[in-house]
Amino acid sequence: MAVEAEAQFRQHAQSLDWPALDAYLAAQGHRLELNSQPPRQFAGGLGNWNFLVQVDGQAHVLRRPPSGPVPVGANDMAREYRVLSGLHPHFPLAPRALLHCADAAVIGAPFLLIEYREGTVLRNALPAGLAHPEQAAQGLTRDLVRTLVGLHDLNPLDVGLQTLGRPDGMVERQARNWTVRAEAAFNGRMPAALVEVVEWLQRPAPAPQRTSVLHSDFKLDNLILHPATLSPVALIDWDMGTLGDPLLDLATLLSYWTEPDDHPAMQALGQMPTAAPGFARRADVLQQYAAGSGLSVSDFAYHRVLALFKLVVVFQQLLRRAAVDAPDGVHTHRFAALVPSLIDFSRHCLAHERY
Repeated sequence: MAVEAEAQFRQHAQSLDWPALDAYLAAQGHRLELNSQPPRQFAGGLGNWNFLVQVDGQAHVLRRPPSGPVPVGANDMAREYRVLSGLHPHFPLAPRALLHCADAAVIGAPFLLIEYREGTVLRNALPAGLAHPEQAAQGLTRDLVRTLVGLHDLNPLDVGLQTLGRPDGMVERQARNWTVRAEAAFNGRMPAALVEVVEWLQRPAPAPQRTSVLHSDFKLDNLILHPATLSPVALIDWDMGTLGDPLLDLATLLSYWTEPDDHPAMQALGQMPTAAPGFARRADVLQQYAAGSGLSVSDFAYHRVLALFKLVVVFQQLLRRAAVDAPDGVHTHRFAALVPSLIDFSRHCLAHERY
């Protein structure tokens, strides 16, 4: 994992019991350096807490779940350690995982130590001052597709992850499980437009063409990029990694992919800078992936609607958490406006089967 610049560290980091961590690591044969380079928390993101720490004379990232309850299946440090341990020797963009601690008593939650890779992270804008921004956007499009194709081309057996998750019936199971999450997130009162999406997702899902290792949250800000070339250096945030239909990962990527003339929901989402000149349209990304992977995308509409439905639920969950933590905060107001707009867009895509 990496961070792009000093500005990416929080001014007021979360407090962890660093002496307890020091003692735990010493018992495991590792040395935490607290004096010469104190730990610093990375800024950005709405999920796990990430800290830059020095262990055994090398920079590492300490990852742990956020405080309070977390959604089922998310923020899973044990899963992330397992996925990275399998992928690292075969998939160069997977950082090396040094250690996993399941004992929440050490620092208040299970945690992970991962190799630090220096680079830059792009969120809703390209870096200022690029000499050729359109060429950079074209290159980022290619790299996103190639990275996803390369991950999905891996044989789970070859990377020792053949028993990760339950790939059989996964797509239908995700539709059911996320419906349960939606009921909880909306306190049993889902908006009528979202109920329409849920009912549509009750139809049989397309049969998977392949079982692949999935990232499950594949988007631009989970790629660490070389600061000069913007080529990928690492793919991070594997806590939801699993086995399943690779088109689910593609649908997740496209659920964040904004176009210049998009629905207001996508413009407000602000997750990736893909509305900028040079980035491909979603339909073109779909065809690039199909050409690279050899998979058919003729039945992609189900995956597309499911990914948008999941996005609605995620932001509704974030809204509920933000409303408790900071009722008048900027995130609360933003999510409160974003969720109904995303529901409207999901219903629009369902009606028109647009990508």
